[in-house]
Amino acid sequence: MSSAKGTPIAVTGATGGIGRRVAARLAHGHHAQRLIVRDLAAAPAAVGADIVQIGPAGYRDGPGMREALRGTETMLLVSGRESPVRVVEHAEAIEAAVDAGVQRIVYTSFLGADPDATFTFAQDHYATEQLIRETGLAFTFLRNSQYLDYVPLIVGDDGVIRGPAGHGRIAWVSRDDVADVAAVVLRSQDGEHDGQTYDLTGRESHTMAWAAEQLSAVTGREITFRNQGVQEAYEARAHLEAADYEKDGWITSYVAVGTGEMDVVSDAVPRIAGHPAQDLPDWLAANPESWAHLKS
Repeated sequence: MSSAKGTPIAVTGATGGIGRRVAARLAHGHHAQRLIVRDLAAAPAAVGADIVQIGPAGYRDGPGMREALRGTETMLLVSGRESPVRVVEHAEAIEAAVDAGVQRIVYTSFLGADPDATFTFAQDHYATEQLIRETGLAFTFLRNSQYLDYVPLIVGDDGVIRGPAGHGRIAWVSRDDVADVAAVVLRSQDGEHDGQTYDLTGRESHTMAWAAEQLSAVTGREITFRNQGVQEAYEARAHLEAADYEKDGWITSYVAVGTGEMDVVSDAVPRIAGHPAQDLPDWLAANPESWAHLKS
């Protein structure tokens, strides 16, 4: 801990895909940080990090969040898991940050966050952004596209990707690239990123059919995309044991691609992180375990 520098940066969601990666990058830069987790056993081992456990209620553990955040100035607020009360959970985390004296919030939002976004979960992200703005604190919003590691998971057992995306395009982004940008923003001390909203995407946008071709090339198995109508998509998922809001999120994520709302390519990753954004072929080559279940 003696080698760590600066006021601790609070990293929420430190056991998850983004928080864990950000913690590793801050540790590599020897920056003091405070990892806020619900499960101590799952917390990453990061040099220069204090690890603070909050209650099982997570962001809704107001007293625990306030105590965990006390003495920090910058917080990475990693968006919580999708749920009908996610905005409420975020609101309580934001309130705890204000009460604890946090001065800046960096929030992992979503591309196209808007009250009228087709993708229902993007509406939650917009609502959270507004709550942060209303605090008067400095902020940076990282609006990531869909993650690259999502792509191999949307293939059905029969080798078909199904959804109402049509010929729409999307520039998937890697969690590593998001973490690289987040770490730079969190470490900044000059206010350069305050008040900024960054779209975080891959370097090119592509169709679902193109993604299927890339998966076919690495797995040696024919993988295809079949477009669905919206009603057909709901009927095809009716048997799944999932809440309606989850099904709405899954299906509208495809619809948002089809409407063109996800066809955004940003230079934020190379401009802030200092290296090219990963594309799907790069990522598949570097992460063969992600598609091993699809091999013929």
